[in-house]
Amino acid sequence: MPTSVGFFEAINHEWLVKFVEHRIADRRVVRLIQKWLNAGVLEDGVRTWREEGTPQGGSISPLLANVYLHYVFDLWAHRWRKTQAHGDMIVVRYADDFIVGFQHRADAERFLAELRERLTKFNLELHPEKTRLMEFGPFAAENRRRAGQGKPETFNFLGFTHICGKKRNGRFTVVRQTIRKRLQAKLGEVKAELRRRLHAPIPVVGRWLRSVVEGHLRYYGVPMNGPALRTFCFQVGRLWYRTLRRRSQTARLTWERMRRLIQRWLPPPRICHPYPLRRLGVIT
Repeated sequence: MPTSVGFFEAINHEWLVKFVEHRIADRRVVRLIQKWLNAGVLEDGVRTWREEGTPQGGSISPLLANVYLHYVFDLWAHRWRKTQAHGDMIVVRYADDFIVGFQHRADAERFLAELRERLTKFNLELHPEKTRLMEFGPFAAENRRRAGQGKPETFNFLGFTHICGKKRNGRFTVVRQTIRKRLQAKLGEVKAELRRRLHAPIPVVGRWLRSVVEGHLRYYGVPMNGPALRTFCFQVGRLWYRTLRRRSQTARLTWERMRRLIQRWLPPPRICHPYPLRRLGVIT
């Protein structure tokens, strides 16, 4: 992940075209992609060109970025796992964010050093603040306790804070909770939009809030994230209540009526996704 500039601005056009040509033999398609890369960006009536990077906001940018990282990172990491790793290794990547897990610390240290060299070759570098080597897993808590250290570190990935936790039976599990800053930022957006819709009809605002809460639950509704979901739903209802009370100086909205509005329009907090083992398990 680039440091001085973003990942999308650091993509090398020459390498990207080579990667595309590796899978596409039709020169017309390759030329079309080259024209797309060289089209430039129009901002405030001023057109600018860049010799590197993909057009920001362009519909093809995520696709080209994934093609770039597929050859720069995915295939290389897969080969490294088969030929260099001495223990288990897992790789999870989404766009330019990725997590790599190792069974042995020595593998992790060698992979990190070689990854830096690999990315440098393709005009990329790891983000210094987001890249770190940490102990995480079923043995992390016990190992850190023996070493006189605190609880295992946590990390943020795809909107969740990942924490070493335990199930009710005492077995290890990964606890995923909504990142606090993401939760606060989303509530801030809802508050601003409610002020903009201050005098809109209640059914109109109710349908919009329902879609917002439903979308939030569909993404963040994972096991063991119930407290964050309940907090979000409660705060949305509270913000709506405060907004409706500002609509009139004479008729005050009671909480009893507000509760009926919440039950009518806002979906209750719920877990939408099962545990990974249950979702991916196969019964024959």
